[in-house]
Amino acid sequence: MSDKLIIFDTTLRDGEQSPGASMTRDEKLRIARQLERLKVDVIEAGFAASSNGDFEAVQTIANAIKDSTVCSLSRANDRDIARAAEALKGANSARIHTFIATSPLHMEKKLRMTPEQVLEQAKLAVRFARNVVADVEFSPEDGYRSDVDFLCRVLEAVIKEGATTLNIPDTVGYAVPELYGNFIKTLRERVPNSDKAVWSVHCHNDLGMAVANSLAGVKIGGARQIECTINGLGERAGNCSLEEVVMAVKTRRDYFGLDLGIDTQHIVAASRMVSQTTGFVVQPNKAVVGANAFAHASGIHQDGVLKARDTYEIMRAEDVGWSANKIVLGKLSGRNAFKQRLQELGVSLDSEQEVNAAFARFKELADRKSEIFDEDILALVGDESVATEKEQYGLVSLSQHSETGERPRARIVFTVDGKEVCGESDGNGPVDASLKAIESHVKSGAEMVLYSVNAISGSTESQGEVTVRLQNSGRVVNGVGADPDIVVASAKAYLSALNKLHSKADRVAAQG
Repeated sequence: MSDKLIIFDTTLRDGEQSPGASMTRDEKLRIARQLERLKVDVIEAGFAASSNGDFEAVQTIANAIKDSTVCSLSRANDRDIARAAEALKGANSARIHTFIATSPLHMEKKLRMTPEQVLEQAKLAVRFARNVVADVEFSPEDGYRSDVDFLCRVLEAVIKEGATTLNIPDTVGYAVPELYGNFIKTLRERVPNSDKAVWSVHCHNDLGMAVANSLAGVKIGGARQIECTINGLGERAGNCSLEEVVMAVKTRRDYFGLDLGIDTQHIVAASRMVSQTTGFVVQPNKAVVGANAFAHASGIHQDGVLKARDTYEIMRAEDVGWSANKIVLGKLSGRNAFKQRLQELGVSLDSEQEVNAAFARFKELADRKSEIFDEDILALVGDESVATEKEQYGLVSLSQHSETGERPRARIVFTVDGKEVCGESDGNGPVDASLKAIESHVKSGAEMVLYSVNAISGSTESQGEVTVRLQNSGRVVNGVGADPDIVVASAKAYLSALNKLHSKADRVAAQG
């Protein structure tokens, strides 16, 4: 077995299936470029056959990414596979990932197919995919709950048809580490041609064991690919977390004995970009990328770390991209210093025009806030990247009045297709009044299903980052806005969500 562990990132496909986490083509491309900087081995860019929007995203990423393999998911049918192959034409290295369910429950209730029909469909799909690309991955959906004898037959057959990677999903998060690791080991021992393919694990986090199960699949089962997402993003309780498995294997190389190609210094920047793009806030105590991951409150711990950091720290914060120098810039800082800090944070803007626009926003923020933190810079760059896209709605100005005993009122000026309009309303508070003022003109009819506020850094001067989730006619979208004024941040987030609703981007759920 190889001692190299392949990291397969599915943030842009499986991660996007979180309610409200659907991304635009440009957002997906930005994240894909960050994943390439992170040196992810395989980037699953989407499900090309699911929609025109996903096809274009996969195609754009395939044409842009040079150092990572670009993958598209497809169901086990010729139409899906042909669509994936077309989207991947421009890729330096392309992979088609085809799947069909193999558990008795899924075959009977979902597919309404017999086991023999499923076996034949799997063989035909891999055969067709192998004719259009050299790198084919096969997944038996709900593989962990499948009959072992039948699953071995399917896996042996698809290897014969040319599958180069076999991925065994715990689609519903039912596994526990020891049993899942032994399950992978049993399959590898019983499939006669198992040495002809790379074995992979794909675990969901419904019982909080996705990372543990994935690592057991590697250590006990002998798998050499882990499928994961940034921040553990994904539907329900999420997927296996990339940053956690990577740092576990890296930190405990004495136990796992595996090499990684990942450049870990880009992990925090990737985490921040995914969080800002999707609106899914990272909890403070999240391993590796949470705000408190390297914080020490206990006096005993603080004393130990000051004397020798390895008394309580098993990883260096700098190794995953946290900066030791939190306060980096102020209003007197120049463009070159700003550009240098972006590079240190792992942020790459595509043009000088984007750098100039981000710098202008930085100077505007610096006039309002005496200390600029790394988190502020990442937020304003993310905010800028959203703002540069073609918008239906854009904020111009906001004024609001509130005092004890009086009902707050807000007046907001915003653009609709480039033309300024004005809305006014009262509300239960300044935020409520401001959003109602927007809605009084837009009349979207959308239901707000989430409103959350997160302080980007730890002072009263901090920017507030607001996430608004709207639902309308079955579509769920997230909008994110950041500003030192929380009411303004809320208006930005609401308009951002309305822009996504207006985009008409269609999304179709794929494999779990």
